[in-house]
Amino acid sequence: MVVVEDLHRTYGTGAAAVHALRGVSFTVPRGELVALKGRSGSGKTTLLNLVGGLDAPDGGKITVDGLELAGLGESGLLELRRDRVGFIFQSFGLIPILTAAENVGVPLRLKKTDPRAREERVALLLALVGLADHAEQRPGELSGGQQQRVAIARALANRPALLIADEPTGQLDAETGLAVMELLRAVVRSEGVTALVATHDAALLDLADRVLELRDGEIVEH
Repeated sequence: MVVVEDLHRTYGTGAAAVHALRGVSFTVPRGELVALKGRSGSGKTTLLNLVGGLDAPDGGKITVDGLELAGLGESGLLELRRDRVGFIFQSFGLIPILTAAENVGVPLRLKKTDPRAREERVALLLALVGLADHAEQRPGELSGGQQQRVAIARALANRPALLIADEPTGQLDAETGLAVMELLRAVVRSEGVTALVATHDAALLDLADRVLELRDGEIVEH
């Protein structure tokens, strides 16, 4: 599903240059949940942004779902992010004035999905994440854990092949965070998606199929 080969990314130049990634290589098989760990500043977010097509590397090659990102161009990358990759962020990223159902439906509206099919998909996803009874509530009326569940449902709306999650439990207490990670584990199985999840929480790493550690810009596999 994901093939990363000899990836390099540097910020700045000269003596002030920061080498975020130094020849990173790894693969993520289809249907696997892979956890990415590392200290703050180790390059986890940089790596996720590159794999998700939000940024471009200085060198190396990234292939996602059979597509080499360097050859896609801006419109191709936009389609990749819209149709094949779902993003889950630490800050939830929900639209405050929309209900939970409306937030989940945003990607489907952007794709001009038939309204009836959209409603059915939204209802299915809210049930999947345990929020069927909260469809009409807005983010401000939901707990942090519930908001992250809405964000997961939204990320799954367009049936992505790959889920990318950057510290999805970073704003949650330990118990809620564990429940969210268990949910991610469950949706990877039920929806048949692949997931690459950055997390620093050791208790949550046990739920992953495999753990990759970023250390000094390089991958160490556990």
